Amino acid sequence: QGLKPIVSTESPPLVFGTTTKLASDLPADDSFLGKNKVPDLQKLFQKADGLPVHLKRGVPDKLLYRTTMALTIGGTIYCLIALYMASQPRNQ
Repeated sequence: QGLKPIVSTESPPLVFGTTTKLASDLPADDSFLGKNKVPDLQKLFQKADGLPVHLKRGVPDKLLYRTTMALTIGGTIYCLIALYMASQPRNQ
């Protein structure tokens, strides 16, 4: 007779209708990988041009930085105004 196995030997049902490819099944030179941009970005970010790292990529970085700073300063002012208004007693 013997003992029944604790773990089922049957494969579980598929969750999705199609199976996916494993990373080991893909060829090494697939076109979706694209060009390695890391060496180019390393040259750009390590250049000694006096700019801080968060502004090295030009206009988009400047726009993002200034927008972030404006929102931060605006939010701080809004919070201070809200605190001031909350600290005043209400007229009844």
